[in-house]
Amino acid sequence: MKWFKGLSLLLVMLLVFSLAIPGFAQLKGKIEIFSWWTAGGEAEGLQALFDIYHKKYPNVEIINATVAGGAGTNAKAVLKTRMLGGDPPDTFQVHAGKELIDTWVKTGFMEPLTDLFKSEGWTKVMPKGILDIVSYRGDYWSVPVNIHRANVLWYNRKIFKDSGLTPPKTFDEFFEVADKLKAKGTIPFVLGTKDGWEAGHVFETILIAKLGAEGYKGLWTGKTKWSDPKVTDALETLKKVFSYINPDHSAATWDEAYQYIIDGKGAMSIMGDWAAGYFFSKGYTDFGWAPVPETAGIFDALSDSFGLPKGCKNRDNVIAFLKVLGSKEGQEAFNIKKGSIPARTDVDKSLFPEYQKSCMDDWLRDKIVPSVIHGAAASEGWVTEYKDVIALFIARPDVPTTQKALIQVATRAGVKQ
Repeated sequence: MKWFKGLSLLLVMLLVFSLAIPGFAQLKGKIEIFSWWTAGGEAEGLQALFDIYHKKYPNVEIINATVAGGAGTNAKAVLKTRMLGGDPPDTFQVHAGKELIDTWVKTGFMEPLTDLFKSEGWTKVMPKGILDIVSYRGDYWSVPVNIHRANVLWYNRKIFKDSGLTPPKTFDEFFEVADKLKAKGTIPFVLGTKDGWEAGHVFETILIAKLGAEGYKGLWTGKTKWSDPKVTDALETLKKVFSYINPDHSAATWDEAYQYIIDGKGAMSIMGDWAAGYFFSKGYTDFGWAPVPETAGIFDALSDSFGLPKGCKNRDNVIAFLKVLGSKEGQEAFNIKKGSIPARTDVDKSLFPEYQKSCMDDWLRDKIVPSVIHGAAASEGWVTEYKDVIALFIARPDVPTTQKALIQVATRAGVKQ
């Protein structure tokens, strides 16, 4: 009977071991997931992750703690209050890069996830570029769920076809196209600037166009000075682009303004590829895309990620959610709807719409630069000041004053000018 007693002991040990590990045990309780994904495409992508999680852990109640506002402009303020007040959400959306590392990791608010990355095999299926931006001092600190491209020119295919136009490759061509569209009574360029970050998004893509990949990256390290004449050119270009915009831009969010394109009243816009997710959510398929003029061969990148805050109330449930985020199943389900591409390289490419397929190809061959407005290139304080300077520029387009303000912002951020 010794073998029977030994087997019984082994079964007891396995039971105790399984109950100690999230994923083996039947999880229960709650999980609060904090994000700013409320627009079309974003909300559907998040729900796809919730559906997978709920199927795996049906006894866990998901609290969808969203704060509306593109780029997290409103959510970040709420999050900061909660984190500093000792009431962190169980997990929260954060842009990988400087926003993650400088704001929450260096200040000691997060738990490292290195063991999870190794146990789940993510170090083998995520590219080095993504792993690097969620790393600090040898540890990984958040799970990237996607890769977004920021420098995309979106356009209404029917308008372009009917007008005999092709997507502009330079800003000179952009303005020629805009003049032709304006003459036909079509709004050439559409954007909503209500939340304050959208103009800063457009401007970073113009900076890339005028400075090139290395020159743009140098702005955030001091190798390129904000007094550079090419920055002046970028501001002049931004000023001219906005002379073709929808008149109600200051009252519209980015997604509300895109209704102009869907309705055939507006022709072009510059936005990240969450715009594709928005179009998908509206059942609109007649949209085209191209790199922002003069940025072909450059990929302006950002990544959404989630981490594990110290002191969160439902730690085991968070670890289970992070596993879903980093899984092949989770990344396929989310990114198909979001308009982005997975952070993993082993996904089934055939499942994705044509835009994402083209983006996957560009990611592998283009020069990668970090988005500033979406937290990859600079610290959150610098990003906030940059955003505010450009938002003021749209209201009062004074190039010399704005360039001087950008120089001062960089100096305050500790980058010698």
